[in-house]
Amino acid sequence: MSRRVSLLPTGVANTRSVIEAFASLGATCDLVTSAEDVYAADFLVLPGVGSFGSGAVAVQALSQPLINRLEAGLPTLGICLGYQLLFESSSESPGANGLAFIPGTLLRFNGDLRVPQMGWNRVEAQGCRVLESGYAYFANSFAAETMPDDWSIARATYGAPFIAGIERGNIVGCQFHPELSGDFGLGVLERWLSC
Repeated sequence: MSRRVSLLPTGVANTRSVIEAFASLGATCDLVTSAEDVYAADFLVLPGVGSFGSGAVAVQALSQPLINRLEAGLPTLGICLGYQLLFESSSESPGANGLAFIPGTLLRFNGDLRVPQMGWNRVEAQGCRVLESGYAYFANSFAAETMPDDWSIARATYGAPFIAGIERGNIVGCQFHPELSGDFGLGVLERWLSC
């Protein structure tokens, strides 16, 4: 039986590459357009490439159904910007509100680091079921530095350690792009589909 994955466009999104990655795993994808779609989705993905502010605007109309889904623990995956939108805010877009499912503000990489971080970086998972240690592809200028204790995490280092991925039950967030991370990323997606 084919697994169906629903994607909620978050603006300037990586939708096509995410669809192709899931297709390689035998899953079919559709796009979310209504609150009913958010609730009915077997697996929901928040993809994304772009600014926190534009992403917040893109999901605003469906923010309450999304929060309800997350609070119910239904299988939901946030990728890059989609992951960042799970937080309250980002220093990238002062005044823009994320879904606030996770407390905290995303901060820009500091120091003299070149931003965005573009390319492969080592991910170290700790007590995770879906995420694992390996090399993943990143494209980010902002990151979370801490997480509440009830989340399992994966870390990476770019100048200083940051949160590269999170999971709790059926909810997973990746600061990296699993759809661009070869076999490592496909493994993450496959394990998430087995939630």
